[in-house]
Amino acid sequence: MAVGHLKAPQLLLAIFMALVAHTYQVRKKTFLSVGEVSASDPYVTTTMQYLSDDFNKKSNDKYNFRIVRLLKVQKQITDHMEFHVNMEMRRTTCQKLETTNCSFQEGELYKQIECFYSVFVVPWFEKYKILNKNCTDD
Repeated sequence: MAVGHLKAPQLLLAIFMALVAHTYQVRKKTFLSVGEVSASDPYVTTTMQYLSDDFNKKSNDKYNFRIVRLLKVQKQITDHMEFHVNMEMRRTTCQKLETTNCSFQEGELYKQIECFYSVFVVPWFEKYKILNKNCTDD
């Protein structure tokens, strides 16, 4: 009878370890694809519009900013799609409610920033979630 009592804790430990290993495998992302993509990619275009709108909505600046240049865009596909974006943005002449005919500010009001974003994208539903954002002044 003493032998049976020793096997029960070992069996419970084995079951526990199997559950831990299974949970780890479920959480571990399997990368299907990782690579740079063109700025002309349709998903990149819509994502950049979202990021620009979101930046301007959350910015305390009196003026809107517009993307000047995409430095690098990387697409990562796992169980979802993510874009990792480095870009430059500049302050425009348009204030918050204006959106057309916006040229870039010059002189004293000139301001350029560089931003890095990681964004979760479900493009066919137009769903976006910013995972990471870091912007610095030039």
